[in-house]
Amino acid sequence: MTATVLVLVETVNECLPILEKQGYHLELAPTPAERKTAIFEHGERFSAVLTRGPLGLTEEEIVALPNLKIICVIGAGYEQVDLQAARHRGIVVTNGAGVNASSVADHAMALLLALVRDIPHSDAALRRGEWPRVARPSLAGKRLGVLGLGAVGMAIAKRAALGFDMSISYHNRRVRNDVPYTFCATPTELARVSDFLIVATPGGLDTRHLINKQTLDALGPKGFLVNVARASVVATADLISALEHRRIAGAALDVFDHEPEVPQALKNLPNVVLTPHVAGLSPEATRAMVELVGQNLTAFFSGKPVLTPVPWSDEER
Repeated sequence: MTATVLVLVETVNECLPILEKQGYHLELAPTPAERKTAIFEHGERFSAVLTRGPLGLTEEEIVALPNLKIICVIGAGYEQVDLQAARHRGIVVTNGAGVNASSVADHAMALLLALVRDIPHSDAALRRGEWPRVARPSLAGKRLGVLGLGAVGMAIAKRAALGFDMSISYHNRRVRNDVPYTFCATPTELARVSDFLIVATPGGLDTRHLINKQTLDALGPKGFLVNVARASVVATADLISALEHRRIAGAALDVFDHEPEVPQALKNLPNVVLTPHVAGLSPEATRAMVELVGQNLTAFFSGKPVLTPVPWSDEER
């Protein structure tokens, strides 16, 4: 059987031959217009969809895909995939949890270094012919808070602890007994005991606005925030206010509420570092994610259990 896969993802084209060599027929629809046409005019063609968390797949789209059997999500997040609609149809959903953890963790540390050491402004000043020499905080020996201690959070914590001799605290859905780090019962408690706070938790309703005014005030005027997870975890208006009034020292963001749009207020702030949702993008991570998609597809269409199923309920997580 040759399955036809609708590819909604726009960042993995160079690795798609991996799936084609496995015998899958791919149709690419990375733009909103192409996506609408493919789903609502040719929906019967597709038995599989390849998407990513922010792109998702809606109930209306699932209904318009009568032969859809499996949804494969690139990366860990699946917040915009309508799991209830998929479950109602018996459609399997998989994700790429952990596959790009190293890439995201590398980027998180790069953002933290750039923010705390003020690398972008120093670079820009030298290019203007200036020679500013301003003392900036060190990372060594500081307190790092990690919000979400999954694969990405663990990779960040290890880099910070082993590479920068930081003490690590975390907040997680559940206490982890397999780590040497300190658990905090709430995000606010975590922020209060952190010099730097890195957001690495999945998006979705359960984590919406975990970082808000209260949490940011607990982080304090010398604290720095990095978000490489989902924009929904941080209340953007609260963050902008905290940055404008220097209630926190700075923020580095790789994710935004309405990508690719970025609030002008964030662009105007001098204590912010911004990147265009690229933390999980590296040649190594992209290849690994597409390979995992191929493994999940092959397992499914062979009648075997998929490797990385998305759980239907909180109890299964």
